[in-house]
Amino acid sequence: MRHHILSIAVVSLATLTGASAANSPAGVKDALSNELIGLLPADSFRLRTGQCTDCPVPKQNLWYFENELIAVPATAATAAGFSQANDRNSDVAKWAATPQAARLAHPTLVWIGAPSILEGATILPGAHRVRTAAGQELDLKLAPKLSTNRSYFNSATADVFKGREVRMRGALSDVDGRAVFTARTIWPADFALNIATLKSEPLKNASELAAFVREPTRQQSGIDTRLLWERHPGQARAWKDKPVLGIVLNGAQGDDDESLGGHFAIATGRFGDKGDWSNWAVNNFYNLDSVSEKGIVAATVPMDNYLMDLNSGQQYYRPSTMLVAVLNNGRTAAAFQGGVQRVFNHFYRHDFRYRHAAANCTGISVDVFDALGWHVPKRGPTAPLTSLGAYVYVAAKDASLTSGRKIYDYLNEEQTRLLPAVAFDAIGLDLLQIVGAGGAPQRELSAYEQQLRDDVEAIVLVRIPQIPSSRAAGSAPVYSFDEFRARVPADQADWKIVPVGDRPFPAALRGDGFKAEEDPSVIPLPIAGIGACGVLAALAWRRRKQPPRSAGKPAPVLETSE
Repeated sequence: MRHHILSIAVVSLATLTGASAANSPAGVKDALSNELIGLLPADSFRLRTGQCTDCPVPKQNLWYFENELIAVPATAATAAGFSQANDRNSDVAKWAATPQAARLAHPTLVWIGAPSILEGATILPGAHRVRTAAGQELDLKLAPKLSTNRSYFNSATADVFKGREVRMRGALSDVDGRAVFTARTIWPADFALNIATLKSEPLKNASELAAFVREPTRQQSGIDTRLLWERHPGQARAWKDKPVLGIVLNGAQGDDDESLGGHFAIATGRFGDKGDWSNWAVNNFYNLDSVSEKGIVAATVPMDNYLMDLNSGQQYYRPSTMLVAVLNNGRTAAAFQGGVQRVFNHFYRHDFRYRHAAANCTGISVDVFDALGWHVPKRGPTAPLTSLGAYVYVAAKDASLTSGRKIYDYLNEEQTRLLPAVAFDAIGLDLLQIVGAGGAPQRELSAYEQQLRDDVEAIVLVRIPQIPSSRAAGSAPVYSFDEFRARVPADQADWKIVPVGDRPFPAALRGDGFKAEEDPSVIPLPIAGIGACGVLAALAWRRRKQPPRSAGKPAPVLETSE
C-alpha cells in the first residue's frame, strides 16, 4: 500500500510553480517566493512532485512522494550526499570532519504539500471565507479529510481561528468567477514569539523543566514562553534573522494508548519578522514501512506543515513543547541540518529501518548530535536485569519470541534514545549547563559542545496548545516505561489502538550498493546463553494450553511516532 495522497492541487507544473501569480489576490504567493526553508533561501529550490525525472534526488527518496508536492535542490551540486561505505552515524561523523561540512547543502527534498501561501489573512466566522490583508474576501475550503484520519477540523476549530490573522498553505483556484483558496495548513500569526517582552525566568531546579512539560494545557489561543537564559541580560534583543536550533517535544495523544511516549524532532531555521518561526525546517522521522493514519511520511518539512497541517499536523493530536537555542552563529544548527540530511538519504534507501526501541524519532535525532560531538549525558536503560524475566514472560504469554524481544529491547535501551520526554529533559538541562546557566560543565567539552557554549545567545521554552477539533485532548508524554504501564489499561485488550497498514519497500529500489542494517536476533545473547531452552519450552507449553493466535498486528507496544 502506498502512502495516502494529500496533494490538493497536483496539476500542471506551470500552476505548481505559480505561473499565474500575477492574477492572484494580494497576499497570495508561490510557496517558494521570498521564503526560507530552515536556514536556506527557498528560491534555491524548485517545486516538483515525486514523479519528476530531472530531480537531483535518489529514486528511493522520490518513491514516497510520487503524488506529493516537494521542494528539491535547483542543482545536483547543492544536494546533500551520503556515503554508501559507512553506516549513518559513521557517515555523519566522518563528514563533519571534512571541509565540505562548513557549507550547508540542501536536503534532497522538503515535503511542501501545497503550491501557494496566503499571508496576513483573517478567517471569518464559520471558516467559509477569509479576508486578505488588502480587504478582499475569498471563499475558503479545506483540504479533504483522509478516510483513515479519525478526527478533523470542526466547529470548535473554526471558533479558535475566527478573527485571527493566519498564514495558510494551499491552492488558489477560480470557481465560476470566484476566487477560492483551499487550505492545507493554517498557522496563526499570534504563534510568533514576542521577543521584546520576554521576561527572564531561569529554572530554579532541574525538575522544573519536566514540570513545565507536564503542566496541564490551558484553553488558550496563543503560545506560552519562558526565557531560561540569555547571554546579555538587559540588552535589546536583535533576533531577526538569528539562526536557531529547536528541540521539539510533542505530547501524548488522547485516543491512542500506544502514543503515550509522544514524538520528538529537531528544527533549524532563522527568526522572521515579528518573531515568526513558521518556516523553520523540522526533521521528522516516522516509520517508513507503515502507512500513517494521518498521511505522515518521514521528511524534512516546514514548521507550519509539521504542527498545523489539517491532517498530519501534530497540534491537532496533542500539545507540544519546544526548547529554542537562539544562536549568534549558524554553524551548530547547520552542522546538525547537514548531518541529518545524510541520515535521511540512508533512511529512504532502507540502509536502516525505524525501530521503536533502537531507532525511533528520538534515537535517530540524538545519534546525529552524538556523531557531531554533542554527547548528551545518558540516563541509563530502564531495567536491564528485569528485561531477562520480562522477555521470558512476554514471549511465553504472547507465544512470540518477537514480542519477547520487543520488551527486552525497551527495557535495555538508553532512555535518552528511547523516550522523547527524557531526551528533551536531558538535552535541555545539558544545554543550560554547557552555556554556564547551571554551573560549570562536569565534563571536558568536545569541539561541537564548545561551539554551542560560544554560539548560544539565549534559550527559550515554548508551550504550544493543542488545536481543538473532533480529536480527544492530549497530554504530556510519559517519562518512563513504568509511567507508560501505569497510564494504559491493565488488560491490553482494552487499549485504544490505531491500526495502520504496511508499506512494503520495493525490492527494485534496494540497489546502488544497498547494505541494510541487520535485524537483531529474536533471542537476545544473554537469553541465548542462559535459558533459550527454557524459553522454547515455555512457548511450547503456552501453545498447548491456548488456541493459536490469529494473524494480525503484534502485541501493542510503546510507540514514539503516531
